[in-house]
Amino acid sequence: METFISLEPFAYRQFDSKSSSGIFIEGCSKENFVKKELKKEKNVVLVDGYADFCKHLFIPNFTETKTSILEITPGNQSLLCTDYKARCPGELPVLTRWFPRDKMKLGKAKYLDVILYSRKQLNKEDSAENAMFVPQQDASPWGIVSIKPQNVDYELPMTPITMMRNALPSLKEGGSGVQLNKKKYEESIEFWNIHAYVQ
Repeated sequence: METFISLEPFAYRQFDSKSSSGIFIEGCSKENFVKKELKKEKNVVLVDGYADFCKHLFIPNFTETKTSILEITPGNQSLLCTDYKARCPGELPVLTRWFPRDKMKLGKAKYLDVILYSRKQLNKEDSAENAMFVPQQDASPWGIVSIKPQNVDYELPMTPITMMRNALPSLKEGGSGVQLNKKKYEESIEFWNIHAYVQ
Protein backbone atom coordinates (compact mmCIF):
# COMPACT_ATOMS: atom_id res chain seq x y z
CA MET A 1 0.00 0.00 0.00
CA GLU A 2 2.96 2.34 0.33
CA THR A 3 2.71 3.61 -3.25
CA PHE A 4 -0.74 2.35 -4.22
CA ILE A 5 -2.72 5.56 -3.58
CA SER A 6 -1.72 9.21 -3.28
CA LEU A 7 -3.68 12.37 -2.47
CA GLU A 8 -3.76 14.69 -5.47
CA PRO A 9 -3.38 18.49 -5.02
CA PHE A 10 -6.84 18.93 -6.58
CA ALA A 11 -8.28 17.34 -3.41
CA TYR A 12 -6.25 19.49 -0.99
CA ARG A 13 -9.06 22.07 -0.92
CA GLN A 14 -11.23 19.57 0.95
CA PHE A 15 -8.87 19.84 3.91
CA ASP A 16 -9.12 23.64 4.00
CA SER A 17 -11.97 24.90 6.17
CA LYS A 18 -11.90 28.23 4.30
CA SER A 19 -12.24 26.64 0.87
CA SER A 20 -15.42 27.13 -1.15
CA SER A 21 -15.32 23.56 -2.47
CA GLY A 22 -18.13 22.60 -0.12
CA ILE A 23 -16.89 19.40 1.48
CA PHE A 24 -14.49 19.86 4.41
CA ILE A 25 -12.73 16.78 5.80
CA GLU A 26 -12.75 17.28 9.56
CA GLY A 27 -10.45 15.77 12.16
CA CYS A 28 -7.73 14.60 9.77
CA SER A 29 -5.02 16.52 7.95
CA LYS A 30 -4.28 15.92 4.29
CA GLU A 31 -0.82 14.67 5.29
CA ASN A 32 -2.36 11.97 7.48
CA PHE A 33 -5.36 10.98 5.36
CA VAL A 34 -3.43 8.47 3.28
CA LYS A 35 -0.26 8.06 5.32
CA LYS A 36 -1.75 7.19 8.70
CA GLU A 37 -5.35 6.26 8.07
CA LEU A 38 -6.25 5.08 4.58
CA LYS A 39 -3.29 2.69 4.41
CA LYS A 40 -4.57 0.91 7.50
CA GLU A 41 -7.46 -0.45 5.49
CA LYS A 42 -7.05 -4.14 4.68
CA ASN A 43 -8.30 -6.01 1.62
CA VAL A 44 -8.81 -2.86 -0.39
CA VAL A 45 -11.50 -3.29 -3.04
CA LEU A 46 -11.74 -0.75 -5.85
CA VAL A 47 -15.18 -0.33 -7.41
CA ASP A 48 -15.56 0.72 -11.06
CA GLY A 49 -16.53 4.35 -11.66
CA TYR A 50 -18.03 6.25 -14.60
CA ALA A 51 -15.00 5.53 -16.83
CA ASP A 52 -12.22 2.96 -16.93
CA PHE A 53 -9.81 5.48 -15.40
CA CYS A 54 -12.09 6.15 -12.40
CA LYS A 55 -12.48 3.94 -9.31
CA HIS A 56 -14.19 4.25 -5.93
CA LEU A 57 -12.94 3.12 -2.54
CA PHE A 58 -15.69 2.96 0.10
CA ILE A 59 -14.43 3.00 3.67
CA PRO A 60 -15.93 3.66 7.14
CA ASN A 61 -15.65 7.33 8.04
CA PHE A 62 -12.63 7.46 10.37
CA THR A 63 -12.74 11.29 10.44
CA GLU A 64 -15.24 13.68 12.04
CA THR A 65 -16.58 14.74 8.65
CA LYS A 66 -20.30 15.49 8.43
CA THR A 67 -22.57 14.19 5.69
CA SER A 68 -22.56 16.38 2.57
CA ILE A 69 -25.99 15.56 1.07
CA LEU A 70 -29.47 16.28 2.39
CA GLU A 71 -32.94 15.49 1.13
CA ILE A 72 -34.95 18.52 0.02
CA THR A 73 -38.12 18.89 2.06
CA PRO A 74 -40.90 21.51 2.36
CA GLY A 75 -39.22 22.60 5.58
CA ASN A 76 -35.77 23.30 4.13
CA GLN A 77 -36.26 24.06 0.43
CA SER A 78 -36.40 27.81 1.10
CA LEU A 79 -32.76 27.62 2.28
CA LEU A 80 -31.43 26.39 -1.06
CA CYS A 81 -28.84 28.66 -2.71
CA THR A 82 -27.81 28.81 -6.38
CA ASP A 83 -24.84 30.26 -8.23
CA TYR A 84 -22.57 29.60 -11.20
CA LYS A 85 -19.40 27.95 -9.92
CA ALA A 86 -16.20 26.42 -11.29
CA ARG A 87 -14.07 23.93 -9.38
CA CYS A 88 -10.85 25.66 -10.38
CA PRO A 89 -9.63 28.63 -12.48
CA GLY A 90 -10.10 28.03 -16.19
CA GLU A 91 -12.96 25.59 -15.84
CA LEU A 92 -16.37 26.56 -17.17
CA PRO A 93 -18.68 27.68 -14.32
CA VAL A 94 -21.93 25.71 -14.13
CA LEU A 95 -25.19 26.33 -12.28
CA THR A 96 -25.02 24.77 -8.83
CA ARG A 97 -27.42 24.57 -5.92
CA TRP A 98 -26.66 23.79 -2.30
CA PHE A 99 -27.71 24.14 1.31
CA PRO A 100 -25.62 26.61 3.39
CA ARG A 101 -23.68 24.59 5.98
CA ASP A 102 -24.17 27.13 8.75
CA LYS A 103 -27.95 26.81 8.55
CA MET A 104 -28.23 23.01 8.52
CA LYS A 105 -28.07 20.37 11.24
CA LEU A 106 -25.70 17.66 10.06
CA GLY A 107 -24.69 14.33 11.49
CA LYS A 108 -21.39 12.51 11.04
CA ALA A 109 -21.24 10.60 7.76
CA LYS A 110 -21.06 6.81 8.04
CA TYR A 111 -18.79 6.31 5.02
CA LEU A 112 -16.29 8.05 2.78
CA ASP A 113 -16.48 7.57 -0.97
CA VAL A 114 -12.85 8.07 -2.01
CA ILE A 115 -12.77 8.80 -5.75
CA LEU A 116 -9.62 7.80 -7.62
CA TYR A 117 -8.25 8.54 -11.07
CA SER A 118 -5.58 6.45 -12.73
CA ARG A 119 -2.09 7.93 -13.01
CA LYS A 120 -2.38 7.73 -16.79
CA GLN A 121 -5.51 9.88 -16.79
CA LEU A 122 -4.03 12.33 -14.28
CA ASN A 123 -0.96 12.74 -16.45
CA LYS A 124 -3.19 13.26 -19.48
CA GLU A 125 -5.15 16.00 -17.71
CA ASP A 126 -1.93 17.51 -16.34
CA SER A 127 -0.90 18.31 -19.90
CA ALA A 128 -4.11 20.21 -20.70
CA GLU A 129 -4.13 24.00 -20.70
CA ASN A 130 -5.63 25.30 -17.41
CA ALA A 131 -5.23 21.77 -16.05
CA MET A 132 -7.14 20.94 -12.86
CA PHE A 133 -4.51 18.42 -11.87
CA VAL A 134 -0.82 19.15 -11.44
CA PRO A 135 2.15 16.80 -11.93
CA GLN A 136 3.03 14.68 -8.90
CA GLN A 137 6.36 13.19 -7.99
CA ASP A 138 4.42 10.35 -6.38
CA ALA A 139 4.28 7.42 -8.79
CA SER A 140 1.19 5.86 -7.18
CA PRO A 141 -0.96 4.18 -9.82
CA TRP A 142 -4.11 5.78 -8.34
CA GLY A 143 -4.63 9.35 -7.14
CA ILE A 144 -7.42 10.68 -4.90
CA VAL A 145 -9.28 13.51 -6.65
CA SER A 146 -12.32 13.79 -4.39
CA ILE A 147 -13.72 12.52 -1.10
CA LYS A 148 -17.46 12.35 -0.53
CA PRO A 149 -18.86 11.79 2.98
CA GLN A 150 -22.15 9.90 2.82
CA ASN A 151 -24.32 7.40 4.68
CA VAL A 152 -24.18 4.50 2.20
CA ASP A 153 -21.27 2.34 1.03
CA TYR A 154 -22.02 2.56 -2.69
CA GLU A 155 -21.81 5.23 -5.37
CA LEU A 156 -24.52 7.87 -5.35
CA PRO A 157 -25.53 9.36 -8.71
CA MET A 158 -23.25 12.05 -10.09
CA THR A 159 -25.02 15.40 -10.45
CA PRO A 160 -26.53 15.95 -13.91
CA ILE A 161 -24.36 18.99 -14.62
CA THR A 162 -21.20 17.08 -13.67
CA MET A 163 -22.17 14.32 -16.09
CA MET A 164 -22.69 16.87 -18.84
CA ARG A 165 -19.39 18.61 -18.05
CA ASN A 166 -17.52 15.29 -18.08
CA ALA A 167 -18.92 14.66 -21.56
CA LEU A 168 -17.11 17.75 -22.88
CA PRO A 169 -14.19 16.76 -25.13
CA SER A 170 -12.00 19.61 -23.86
CA LEU A 171 -9.91 18.75 -20.81
CA LYS A 172 -9.03 22.37 -20.16
CA GLU A 173 -12.71 23.21 -19.57
CA GLY A 174 -13.30 20.36 -17.13
CA GLY A 175 -14.34 17.65 -19.57
CA SER A 176 -12.97 14.13 -19.80
CA GLY A 177 -14.47 13.09 -23.13
CA VAL A 178 -16.68 10.36 -21.63
CA GLN A 179 -19.90 9.88 -23.57
CA LEU A 180 -23.03 10.68 -21.57
CA ASN A 181 -25.02 7.61 -20.53
CA LYS A 182 -28.73 8.44 -20.88
CA LYS A 183 -29.88 5.84 -18.32
CA LYS A 184 -27.36 7.08 -15.74
CA TYR A 185 -28.39 10.66 -16.49
CA GLU A 186 -32.07 9.87 -15.87
CA GLU A 187 -31.13 8.16 -12.57
CA SER A 188 -29.16 11.27 -11.65
CA ILE A 189 -32.15 13.53 -12.35
CA GLU A 190 -34.39 11.33 -10.18
CA PHE A 191 -31.96 11.49 -7.23
CA TRP A 192 -30.84 15.13 -7.42
CA ASN A 193 -34.38 16.41 -8.00
CA ILE A 194 -34.95 15.76 -4.28
CA HIS A 195 -31.41 16.09 -2.86
CA ALA A 196 -28.75 18.80 -2.67
CA TYR A 197 -25.19 19.16 -1.44
CA VAL A 198 -24.31 21.05 1.73
CA GLN A 199 -21.46 23.59 1.57
